[in-house]
Amino acid sequence: MPPIIAGKNRRKVRFLSKPPPSSSTSNQNQPGVSRPTPSSSSSGKMTSQAPRPGIPVLFTQPPPIRDPLVTETVDLQDATLDKCLPFLKGIQSSQQGPFNACGVPALQRDDHVVYLFDSLEDYPPSFVILDASRPWMAYWGLAGLFLMGEDPTRFRERLISTLRPAQNSTGGFGGGRGQISHLAGSYAAVLALAIVGGEDAYSLIDRQSMWQWLGRLKQPDGGFRVCEGGEEDVRGAYCVMTIISLLDLPVELPPDSPARNAGLHKLTDGLAQYLSRCQTYEGGISGSPGVEAHGAYAYCALACLALIGPPEETIPRQVQHMNLPLLVNWLSARQYAPEGGFSGRTNKLVDGCYSHWVGGCWPLLQSALDGKPQGKGPPATTVGSLFSREGLARYILGCCQSHNGGLRDKPGKHADSYHTCYVLAGLSAMQHYHYRTDSSATTSEHFASAFSWRSTPIREGNVYEKSDRLEPLHPLYGIPYPRADEMRLWCEARPIAP
Repeated sequence: MPPIIAGKNRRKVRFLSKPPPSSSTSNQNQPGVSRPTPSSSSSGKMTSQAPRPGIPVLFTQPPPIRDPLVTETVDLQDATLDKCLPFLKGIQSSQQGPFNACGVPALQRDDHVVYLFDSLEDYPPSFVILDASRPWMAYWGLAGLFLMGEDPTRFRERLISTLRPAQNSTGGFGGGRGQISHLAGSYAAVLALAIVGGEDAYSLIDRQSMWQWLGRLKQPDGGFRVCEGGEEDVRGAYCVMTIISLLDLPVELPPDSPARNAGLHKLTDGLAQYLSRCQTYEGGISGSPGVEAHGAYAYCALACLALIGPPEETIPRQVQHMNLPLLVNWLSARQYAPEGGFSGRTNKLVDGCYSHWVGGCWPLLQSALDGKPQGKGPPATTVGSLFSREGLARYILGCCQSHNGGLRDKPGKHADSYHTCYVLAGLSAMQHYHYRTDSSATTSEHFASAFSWRSTPIREGNVYEKSDRLEPLHPLYGIPYPRADEMRLWCEARPIAP
């Protein structure tokens, strides 16, 4: 057990007194490292078996530079490499083929579809801990099925019957019947209803009460609490902008909003400035000012800014709010080699869900750097891809597929609907080029930019097969492009008076 100091577990850090003698050429450039490299692990989990043809060396061996300081974090990273490398090399016995000429396994589409359908059925009593996540579980399953080319509208009536008792008369959705309204659950409920579409789904939402509830969550510093009396963070900001833009809620604060006492008049007042204060010295974005940067919060903040206005106007600091060079540097450091996947924080392990949370940041930054759109198609010039699409594809298809269906964090973890949805969303984002045009589905002065996004498949330089390509999701909303437009236009035809 680690030593206990002031009631807390102290992390074990070991400094080596002198470098051990090098026993192989691979260790000569690693002074002070006494542990075996993952490729020669004494655990026996690794193998010297040659990788499949077509796989670059970058994805088949540990990194050449390693930290001489031995910590629990370094040990965990070694253990992760120990598990990932056989999958990346295409030699792990549980992997299912076929493998293509690039050494990448096929997407086990049928298995994942079955898993997603199962995720929308009844759960055993032990899953009661997820009772407050009902809207989320619906969204994860429905979004995943759409990505796989299935029709989620067949679940419309079931979804409506599930969410109706979760909606509160005071506004917003809770996790289930009798639970307080929360922005996370309300966000997931609105997205799920948008995915199934139709007037019955749209009309379920009490938009007037929703708007008044959001007004009570607005804070004097520009941000939002996630529930009445709850914490304030960038999740709340992103969820609010998603909800009011899709539902065409008034941007003006309700007359009884406490934030009016601080001189605020709109739901968007002070919001971009609040998000700017969440950028850390590393360049990443934290959940609230003064705490550690995190990949999911980076996506929430960037998507929120891209909802408020055109990314080239709302994101860069020279125009508005974010230090882009520092942010790009931090996000780039989240992609690891040889794994190819993303981590969520500095010195943390890769996790498949960040294929979406970090991978989803890149289209938004690319749009900000590409500048104002000039037509209805892709821009004539672009900064291009800002991350390794090949690396992410290899990690997802090689390491994240469970042989029983569903997708996972990493080898050694179990699949779940959360990771299945967001790993697939990251794979889809990697397979498509998302861009903005000069035309929008809405003519409203608010949020027009959010409805000007389009996508096209990336057809060159792919290491996956065409049959493994997924459907595209809107980069800001995480729902099908047409469904975002349809919900917005339906609500625009039924305006709410502020």
